Amino acid sequence: MNGPQPIAVVGDVLLDEDIEGVSTRLAPDAPAPVVDVTAGRRHPGGAGLAAALAARGGRDVVLVTALGDDDASEAVRRDLRGRVRLLEIPLNGTLPVKTRVLAGGRPVVRIDRGGGTPGEPDDEVRRALAGAAAILVADYGRHTAGALRPYLEDAARRTPLVWDPHPEGDPPVPGARLVTPNAAEARALHPGAGETSLGAYAERAARLAERWRAAGVAVTLGERGVLLARPGTGTPMLVPVPYRAAGDPCGAGDCFAATATAALADGLLPEEALQRAVAEAAAFVAAGGAGNPDLWRTEPPPGPADDPATDAFALAESVRARGGTVVATGGCFDLVHAGHVGLLESARRIGDCLIVCLNSDASVTRRKGPGRPLNPAADRARVLAALGSVDAVVVFDEDTPEAVLDRLRPDVWVKGGDYSVQDLPEAEALRTWGGQAVVLPYLDGRSTTLLTRRAAKAAVGALRRPGS
Repeated sequence: MNGPQPIAVVGDVLLDEDIEGVSTRLAPDAPAPVVDVTAGRRHPGGAGLAAALAARGGRDVVLVTALGDDDASEAVRRDLRGRVRLLEIPLNGTLPVKTRVLAGGRPVVRIDRGGGTPGEPDDEVRRALAGAAAILVADYGRHTAGALRPYLEDAARRTPLVWDPHPEGDPPVPGARLVTPNAAEARALHPGAGETSLGAYAERAARLAERWRAAGVAVTLGERGVLLARPGTGTPMLVPVPYRAAGDPCGAGDCFAATATAALADGLLPEEALQRAVAEAAAFVAAGGAGNPDLWRTEPPPGPADDPATDAFALAESVRARGGTVVATGGCFDLVHAGHVGLLESARRIGDCLIVCLNSDASVTRRKGPGRPLNPAADRARVLAALGSVDAVVVFDEDTPEAVLDRLRPDVWVKGGDYSVQDLPEAEALRTWGGQAVVLPYLDGRSTTLLTRRAAKAAVGALRRPGS
């Protein structure tokens, strides 16, 4: 196979329909709200939404699902065409359609109709799963995963597999790298005492991991973040949300699972994958969830997946479009230390997203001299992107970031306290579009230069000691 291996998404596709309107009165014949319809939209849900989210940025995704000859199946095919590669198995029946009626942005009622059973997969499905870099099973209780279980069991022995479960669906295959139930699903799958404390969820997750023979179970807890537990006893890991996202949470679980799967495909550890997934899910909710029209726009993606600037510019545009505040900062970030972390956390609290403009390797060498950077740009960007306070990273080659700022046009440009606003060459550029440059306090005594000198001194001392 040429090029990078694809991600495979396996599971139940639905057609999600939202009917939006306003309600100012009750019906005369029953205490039910009357909704005057103002708009409506339809888009793939379930595994279809997860696959579309996994494919953002141009990543190659193959979706293995059951589709039929009904109108809902045709609508899903149209919406996914050009986004993912469809590998269909027969659907005996009609595709499920889930309709939400919303008044003032809040759901009033949901109507479910349709449904069927998946047919037999063919050998092409086995080959697709065997050739995947990672696999996401989006189980919505319609048993597509069950029809493919022998293939999934075989793939899980050698391929990172994430299983997003459903109480009425199939149990995850042994060897899953991550299983990602939400809080309600975890309670349904392992009722216990019905408690909702972190300790209760940690025990549920550990017991479920033992039952399923999974490497880890990550329970999504909404605003509390994600709790990761492994089989047996031990201290769980809690990944907090980077900020409280106000928006439609519909589809947030699919975004979380798709992002975690893509991160595992990129070689990240499960803990790193969860941090990235939590941040992406928060941004997804803040941007409007599955109903965000930008998610389903028909034009091609803005750039290749390996272009670090693509997501940063799209994020800035999305935040501005909904009236949010775009914050940016910049630097070499060669060795990230406590001063950097404090600055980034403070900067993130100023607005609705934080984008880091990162000096390229050549730019760092010109500024800092031979021997710098200590870490290449790809590694520095990965470290920064893993921080919960950072929403995106963009690398620039110039000595100063004016050119990239002119494209990002942030509302606020932040630097540490070892600068003054008058000294910043970027300040004048910010004023041209109404932006503001600010200086934040900086932790004294923390700098990459001091760290490198200290490390060099320690290394020399070690060489001079007898036996070194």
